[in-house]
Amino acid sequence: MNSAAPSDLPYLDAFAAPSHDAWRAAVDKVLKGADFEKKLVGRTADGIRIEPLYPAAAAPARALRAETGRWHVAGRLDHPQPSEARTLALADLEGGADTLTISFAGALAARGYGLVADDVATLDTALDGVMLDLIHLRLDPTPQGRINALLLAALIEKRGHAASEVSVSFGLDPIGVFASRGSLAAPWPELGRRLAATIRTLKEHGFAGPFIEIDSRPYHEAGASEAQELGAVLATAVAYLRTLEAQGMSLSEARDALAFTLVADTDEFLTVAKLRAARLLWDRIQQACGLTPKPARIHAETAWRSLTKRDPNVNLLRGTVAAFAAGVGGADSIAVQPFTAALGLPDVFARRVARNTQLILLEESNLWRVADPAAGAGGFETLTQALCEQGWQAFQEIERQRSGDLGGIVAALVDGHLQKTLAERRAARAKAVATRREPITGTSEFPNIREETAKVLEVAPVKLDGKRVQGSLAERNQGEIIRSFVSGAGRADALAAPAAGLRAEPLPSLRLAEPFEALRDKADAQPKRPVVFLATLGPIADFTARAGFARNLFEAGGLAAPSDDGFATDGATDLDALVGAFRASGAKLACLCGSDAAYVAEGAAATEALAKAGATVWLAGRPAETEALNRAGVATFIHMGCDVVETLAQAQAIAGARPETRV
Repeated sequence: MNSAAPSDLPYLDAFAAPSHDAWRAAVDKVLKGADFEKKLVGRTADGIRIEPLYPAAAAPARALRAETGRWHVAGRLDHPQPSEARTLALADLEGGADTLTISFAGALAARGYGLVADDVATLDTALDGVMLDLIHLRLDPTPQGRINALLLAALIEKRGHAASEVSVSFGLDPIGVFASRGSLAAPWPELGRRLAATIRTLKEHGFAGPFIEIDSRPYHEAGASEAQELGAVLATAVAYLRTLEAQGMSLSEARDALAFTLVADTDEFLTVAKLRAARLLWDRIQQACGLTPKPARIHAETAWRSLTKRDPNVNLLRGTVAAFAAGVGGADSIAVQPFTAALGLPDVFARRVARNTQLILLEESNLWRVADPAAGAGGFETLTQALCEQGWQAFQEIERQRSGDLGGIVAALVDGHLQKTLAERRAARAKAVATRREPITGTSEFPNIREETAKVLEVAPVKLDGKRVQGSLAERNQGEIIRSFVSGAGRADALAAPAAGLRAEPLPSLRLAEPFEALRDKADAQPKRPVVFLATLGPIADFTARAGFARNLFEAGGLAAPSDDGFATDGATDLDALVGAFRASGAKLACLCGSDAAYVAEGAAATEALAKAGATVWLAGRPAETEALNRAGVATFIHMGCDVVETLAQAQAIAGARPETRV
């Protein structure tokens, strides 16, 4: 072996780590005078700066999960019919899931479906064959959360299980339900008293909890940024701590009653940083309460707002990225939205793919074996710290809100402060989507107007009357549940007549793709698909780029925009052939596509000829000289950064799409 010192091997100098100044000099050389900030520095929705390069961070690895080992794979019990729900749930459990989330009808997460079970016997049917003591059980928050929690507890006791041997997260979250529904069944102090009474009843029967699920999904689906989501979660947690302490619980007991549901979105870096920041912020809250911190119990669900109805196969990629980020970020359990969830109730295949997405990450990628994979990475550590700071500021802003005797997040919802701040963020993101600064693959970019419809279960959404949506079952069933599980003063409390509650503007649940999907639906519903004529100028090499851009844009709105080899003869456009092809297409809208040079040389003449033939003329691109083109009749310029949603609505109107048409 050669024992020469490194200094004797000059070729190794080529592998020496470059300095930041040397890197920046190389970058500036490539940029050739372009603005470094505009080209290479990004910003998150919260304004957090995203650098192109970070140095290594001197940060220790943290134990992220509340329990050591693998995260739990969550399936769903959400079919309205108990027997069908059972079949789907057993398939999830037999296929590798070890957690079952029961989503009753009325839950936000049920998306209009959900299990219909008003008594213990019906719930027993839905869970027939499920070994309750061998899996983890979760309840999605619903307006009738107390009743559902007692239903499940009564079933567990009916089957003879010791409560201490069954792992259940009972999913009580009246604040989250208030945010999404806009109503509370009783004043907040009274609701807090009933919440504490329910928790005590469950604990008396031996259940360890957690009992309250602090759910960030209502805020995320209303447009919240990462910091706003963290702020809402912290403010909700503090509201529950105060309420339970006021009802006689110790802070330690109240803390142990809480668990969290956070959203894993398609931005891998921000999702990892958000989950890590959530744990650090929760530790800080506990320390401020004088408690020795315990790790937060975090369930992550992939983002509803990122799902699309169009080209739903792309949702497979979105779910994979989000699940990966949730696993790396330290979620204790993860639920992947099936790729067809936006179209209806997912079938066995979609659920299996969602489940296998996690199993591959666990079994083949072994992501769970590293406690904190992002530790020491400069980008992740910087983002985590920034989200801690921004999330804490969002939390403090909510805490400052007052409305009468109310404070914190309940006051922020009642007086509309939180709705307003989320609406501002939602509008900014909607603009980014509409202008395609935030593109949606398969929907706003690279659409396929000939795609086949994905299959979902043929199940009608559950129709809930107003009384039940507010959290009240029929008196007979409610009494049966309560009497079978609660005695004495607890029974009287649970059966007490509802008092006048609170009202607020409900937060909307929106997906980012909806504006484009509405345009596609309208175009698809026409007797004949609307057509845009691509009026190409010059040889094919000159117009291909802009013709491809225009076709991509128009098809995002469901308008066909066929293209061919063009109309050039000896380098010049044959206007007679161009106009003849336009007339034969049956289109009313023509879009010029060519090079800037072609627009100068032939644009005005082509516009006049097409306008004379009855066309409304648009142009793809932003040429430097537009005055002559405008005089000739070019009505609109389509280009990168234009409002595509508004542009497509105008295009549909010109093309003759009728708004009154129905599928």
